[in-house]
Amino acid sequence: MERMIIFCMLFFCSSMALTAASPKTVKYRQLLKAIRQLETTVKDKDAELLHTPENPVDECLSTAVTCFQSGTLKLQPENSQVNSTFTHAVRAFKRLILSNSGKRCESSCESYEKKTPKEFLKSFEKLIQKVIRVDSSWVLSDI
Repeated sequence: MERMIIFCMLFFCSSMALTAASPKTVKYRQLLKAIRQLETTVKDKDAELLHTPENPVDECLSTAVTCFQSGTLKLQPENSQVNSTFTHAVRAFKRLILSNSGKRCESSCESYEKKTPKEFLKSFEKLIQKVIRVDSSWVLSDI
């Protein structure tokens, strides 16, 4: 009987460890949630166009994320009623750091096409989803 209880406890613990999301994945999902909040609260008409990286190669992901990070600081809320939600979502990007394994990227933020804030956020969402799929040599952390 004791062996059966021990076996069940080991099985339960191992299955929980396999299904638990890594802290990095949790952070990525929080960023995706913040991007989606911004998409509904950002001012899109008469707003500044932003350099929008699209489909960067793996060694340029860090540069692209940096471009998006600085671009989010230029976003404006659609109106004063969404200001607190907007501010909370933007705050998540101020702490974002993505470092790579030392590969060099030749492109800069200015080399990317300028787009509207909503298109900018859609591209940012796609990039974060790509970063989630990239190998574990990338590290996402807070300052």
